Amino acid sequence: MLRKVGLSPRSLLDPDMPVTSMAVRQLLEDSASMTGVEDFGLRLARDRRLANLGPISFVMREAPNARQALDNLCRYMRLINAALLTSIEDFGDAVLIREDILATGKYPVRQSIEMAVGVLYRTIQELLGPTWRPRSVCFEHRQPHGATCHKALFGSVVEFNASFNGIVCAAKDLATPMPANDYRMTPYVRRFLDQALSGSNESATHTVRQVVVAMLPGGRCTSDQVAKHLGVDRRTLHRRLVAEGTSFLSLLQAVRAELASRQILDSDRSLAELADLLGFSSSSAFAFWFRKHFGMTVSSWKKTSQAVANALPQRG
Repeated sequence: MLRKVGLSPRSLLDPDMPVTSMAVRQLLEDSASMTGVEDFGLRLARDRRLANLGPISFVMREAPNARQALDNLCRYMRLINAALLTSIEDFGDAVLIREDILATGKYPVRQSIEMAVGVLYRTIQELLGPTWRPRSVCFEHRQPHGATCHKALFGSVVEFNASFNGIVCAAKDLATPMPANDYRMTPYVRRFLDQALSGSNESATHTVRQVVVAMLPGGRCTSDQVAKHLGVDRRTLHRRLVAEGTSFLSLLQAVRAELASRQILDSDRSLAELADLLGFSSSSAFAFWFRKHFGMTVSSWKKTSQAVANALPQRG
């Protein structure tokens, strides 16, 4: 199965061997399909520990509270998985921690998302103790058909067909002081991680895609707003993207198309809900854009895509 998605079996023995996130996503989906286990990715997450994050776990454990530990996770996560965007938003007495997969195409990401959210949950629980519970655990995709471990792991706070993937916590829980740790290697580990970040040479295209994914649901995703978020002016942003052979508008359209196709296939949202999620002013504006971009209505595209998926032979 590893070879079929282009991965070397040696990657199981060498944790430092780079692997493509697309191949891992496909491997997880294939595994769930072939075994008939809908919560395959979530089951993998149940046994993950903070130590599995490697050097990042050191700088997380030195933080005075869980909120700052998670800020460190957001800062360094792309060193582990450049396709996973973890972001934190404050809403009064609540904190929303989002997980977004920066995938291309309409390929399913259900297993990857559930694994990412499951690992996030286990990470927070290890920081705050086994009695900690979130306010809600949310998934954009529809509810699974059979019995799964969602409620056994998260409790009764699981929501499907939600507007985001992630966890909602009480702000006071994340602000609770954590026990002081005397990790004398931590300054050296942080220096190592910062050097790795500075040498990662992340492209402007990848960075802009991350910001677009985060800003779309708020309806404020313009080139001016994205440039402001990145600390540059619009012309500088334009020059950097042109140098990489793309533009802000083409990236915006591509991200919208990828998110729309996945949401239509994996969730049960209405046109109005999809319009909000993708930053359109109304369901009619979204429907007009979709027909122009895909050449057919949402319902026709969904039927066609499902028919094609059903006609494909099972992997194995």
